[in-house]
Formats: sequence, structure tokens, C-alpha cells
Amino acid sequence: MENKLHLSVSPHIHRKRTTTGIMLDVIIALLPTTIAGVLIFGLRALAVIGVCVGTSVLSEVLFNLIIKKKQTVKDLSCIVTGLLLALNLPANAPLWQCAVGSVFAIIVVKCLFGGIGKNVVNPAITARVFMLVAFTSLATPAFPVDSTAGATPLVSETAPELTDLLLGKVGGAIGEVCSVALLIGGVYLLIRKVISWHIPVAFIGTVFIFSFLVKDFSLSAALVQVLSGGLLIGAIFMATDYTTSPETSLGKIVFGVGAGLITALIRFWGVYPEGVSFGILLMNILNPYICSLTARKLFGGGKKK
Repeated sequence: MENKLHLSVSPHIHRKRTTTGIMLDVIIALLPTTIAGVLIFGLRALAVIGVCVGTSVLSEVLFNLIIKKKQTVKDLSCIVTGLLLALNLPANAPLWQCAVGSVFAIIVVKCLFGGIGKNVVNPAITARVFMLVAFTSLATPAFPVDSTAGATPLVSETAPELTDLLLGKVGGAIGEVCSVALLIGGVYLLIRKVISWHIPVAFIGTVFIFSFLVKDFSLSAALVQVLSGGLLIGAIFMATDYTTSPETSLGKIVFGVGAGLITALIRFWGVYPEGVSFGILLMNILNPYICSLTARKLFGGGKKK
């Protein structure tokens, strides 16, 4: 009798979705905030995006050529990294610094660890933290082309209008100011099932509740904290990175709550006005421990001795 029992390693359930398809979905989801950023900040924003994306692609191509590795550019992950880094930078960032940050993200954080799926921290967010520490000029935000420079929402003494935060009529990084565009991208990723709700909701919800308590139970002040800075782009697009975030629902919630707490603590009592990048980076480092503590019990497995 023919043996119909086939033994193989996991995964046992396969889907037609590919890495390239997932990355393409992320790029599509980022298009609304990318277009909004260019419209708000002008062609200088487009130059930052072009340099970051172009340098990221070139860095990966050259790295693979040097070590004689099969080219991996077609999976689009380097484009996503470059685009995310650009959207987290102000439009007035020096272009040479954008190039340095892109090289750091691709070569140091991604390729030297083995490429996509093997990096221990998110390349784009790590490169942004590196640039914030290395280049003090990045602390100066860009402002819409039709407005006068002023304080960004997180450091302003007067609370901005919520409509201005939703439409991007405030200063900040290219891809973080238009909340409506980011929410549209987030809904797209949820519909496409590229991400789940757990990390974004836990992350944003923690910052909202913490801000509500600190700001004397002010609903508007808490909403300003949610719609300001890089919270939405960080929670939706970077904290949800498959490689550097937990797989289980409980683990995702723990990850999101932790990132939210770190973000809020830095915002209210830290040296930097924004803490999203540091929150995600620190939780990336803790991710292996979260995965270990929240891992599902194997079917038929016994207790650990």
C-alpha cells in the first residue's frame, strides 16, 4: 500500500501571500501620507524621500554584489525601509544625512544580520534614532510651505486644533503630520490582513489613557497626544514589523502597551519631546523575552523542567 503519510517541518499551512506582496501592500498604504507630505512640505520633502529610497536600494544592491549574494531588492523591503525612514524625517533634513541614515539602516541593521527576517530591531526606526543622536540638526522640524515656523504640537504651550492635526497643518516629520492619511493607510493594512489590531490599539490606547490621566482628565489634550508626533506612523507601520514584534495576540498587546508607556514617559518627562522611536526600539530589544513568556503551549507538550 502506498504510504500517504508525509512528514515535514512547519509551516504546514501555506498561503499565496509573498514577502513582495506584503511589502507592496505596505507601500500602497504609505502612499496617502507620502502624497500628503509632499503637498504639505513641497518638493524638498520629495527630495528627502528620493534620497532615502534610492540610497537604500543602492546599498542593498552593492552589499549583495560585494558578498556575492543573490539580489534581494525585488522583495521591496529595502524600498519600504527607505520610505519609512524618509517619512520619519523633517523635510529640511540635509540630504547627505538622509543618505547616511539609509546606509546605516540597510547595511548595519538589516544586511549584516542576514537580511530581511533576521534583523533584531526595525531598520527604519533604528536609523532614525541613530540620526537623532548623531545629527542635532534633525531636532529642528519642518513646517508646511504656506505657514510660518513655530513650535511643534508636542512642545507648544497652546494646544493645536484637532482639525489641523488631522489635516497636517502643523510642523513635524514628512509622514507624521497628516493623521487622516495615516489612518487611511492603517485601515487598508487591516483590510488586507497585513497587520492585526493588537499592537496599534494597545500602543495608541496606552498613550491616550496615560495622557488623559496626566493632563487632568482632558479628552482634547489626550487626543492631541495621539494625533501629534510619530505615534500613528510608528504604531501602525513600524511597531507591527513581523520580524521584531511578537507572534501571539497576548504578546502583541504586551509589546504595544510597553511601547506606549515608554513613549508617554519620554514625552512628558524625558529630554526628547518625542518618544515613539525609542519606545519601539526598546520593545524590539525585549521582543525575544516577550515571545518566550507569551508563547503558546505545544500540543501534547509537558511542563518545562
